[in-house]
Amino acid sequence: MSNGTALGAEWVTTRLRRAGLAVDAVRMRLLTPVTVSSRMQAETGEGDWSFLHRPAILGFVAVVAICAGASLPSSPFKLEMTGTWFFGEPGSSAGSQFLLLPGVVAVYGGMVLLTRVWYGLLQNLRVRPGVPVSKLMWMFALWVLPLLVVAPLFSRDVFSYAAQGEMMSHHINPYLYGPGSIGSGPYIAPVDPLWLNTPAPYGPLFLMVDGWFASLSGHDARITVFFLRLLSVLGVVLIAYCVPKLARAHGRDHGPAFVLAVLNPLTLLALIGGAHNDAIMVGLLLAGITAAKYRHPVVGVVLCTMAAAIKVPAAMGIIYVAWQWTPSGASVAASGWRRRVRPVTLTALVALVVMGALSLASGLGFGWIFNLGAPGTVRSWMAPATAVGFLVSGALHAIGLGVGLGGVLTITRAFGLMGAAAIAVVCLRRAESYGYLWALGMSLLMFVLLGPVVQPWYLTWGVVMFAPVLVQGLTRAFVIGLSVGASFIGLTGGEQLLSELVHANPIAMVLAVAVLWGVAVMPIGRWNSWPIDPARIKSALSGPVTPEAAFD
Repeated sequence: MSNGTALGAEWVTTRLRRAGLAVDAVRMRLLTPVTVSSRMQAETGEGDWSFLHRPAILGFVAVVAICAGASLPSSPFKLEMTGTWFFGEPGSSAGSQFLLLPGVVAVYGGMVLLTRVWYGLLQNLRVRPGVPVSKLMWMFALWVLPLLVVAPLFSRDVFSYAAQGEMMSHHINPYLYGPGSIGSGPYIAPVDPLWLNTPAPYGPLFLMVDGWFASLSGHDARITVFFLRLLSVLGVVLIAYCVPKLARAHGRDHGPAFVLAVLNPLTLLALIGGAHNDAIMVGLLLAGITAAKYRHPVVGVVLCTMAAAIKVPAAMGIIYVAWQWTPSGASVAASGWRRRVRPVTLTALVALVVMGALSLASGLGFGWIFNLGAPGTVRSWMAPATAVGFLVSGALHAIGLGVGLGGVLTITRAFGLMGAAAIAVVCLRRAESYGYLWALGMSLLMFVLLGPVVQPWYLTWGVVMFAPVLVQGLTRAFVIGLSVGASFIGLTGGEQLLSELVHANPIAMVLAVAVLWGVAVMPIGRWNSWPIDPARIKSALSGPVTPEAAFD
């Protein structure tokens, strides 16, 4: 009996130890997915990526739904104006109202599905490393295809770009005059009235290319807009090329980095769907950082300066290239400031030469520097510094102090920018310990979040920089949450949409909510769960009771 009891106790002890190891295995699988999955692949020789077919198709369906819904007449997600695109012209008011709700359901349902597919793919590739970049590029091409044919989504900025390009083609300086200076016509009609008389805040390289597009299109506004969308696709392709290289250079798996940066709904819908010039800015910036990482700092400075000649925030990349550039023969043991004097000086000279050459080639000079405050004319609650200004002004008025809103906003926005600058200085000084990409991404993100205006496409500046170095942690969760939240919160036409939905048929509203809820909770396949083979778990638990056995 005593022997039986001892054997039973030993059996129970063994099972408990194995159960404990199994729990540790799950915990470690969540904490170090790449290591665990690498062991699993080594055991099975796993190289079958056919599970990617389902997310590729579902993502394509989601993007098609978004594009189709936004193309319907009276859609609040695009500009409803005749002559602004090749199809989707405004129809009769009766048909428009009839199609409003189906269009809303298609857009929001597509966005929910796209977000689920994207997040599921991101989680899946964390435990299945080594996916070929070509597989992800095909998925990217499939998802982008519908966005190439639909009208500009969620923003009218591209029409301002096109009008500024038309100005350049007629030798009118966009740094001195707004688009309204060219009179009327298809280039001017779609421009937001807020920007009609506002000089351009963009760099000389963008305006020069913008002018070429207007000339190449034969001065056709729609073709000019299409060329600008192709430019945004080129920017995202640059991101797609550089992110895997940076991820590998930092010892990370390139699959999750690619999905986080390139297949991100925010990147697809805001940068390509909206045809924003932020895409080519971020693409050139990331290309410069990649060149510097692969020991080509001069090329890196040139590319970052070209990015700054699109939009000025990219100039921060020039600083970071200089900061991590250690010329040959420099003593690493020397003081941090002393060994950086030479690279910072060389970087400044190269950047000035490149920017000067671009300014001269464009014929525009440096007038854009004086127009950098133009985006600040937008007053939106999305910007925390502006929201605080609204609250403070309202509170002061409530207690009888008639302080002007403009003065309050100037103060709160100044504090926001000073806070962002302080964070950027700390990130730069501790870049070696934080990691240069992480520090640059955080600096860019803080200048957006604490700046005067927060637009969804601005957030891609930081999100893309973070992607190659994020595996897990709070920053990763924050970036994912920001990407998802901004994709929905940043939708234009919200006020118009709400006012029209109030008068919609209640039964139709209930059906619409039911459809959206169904899309949000429907099962979309086993690929969306952690790809752990039960046979391998059983094999691990039946083997020797060692820590390694729990991870094989």
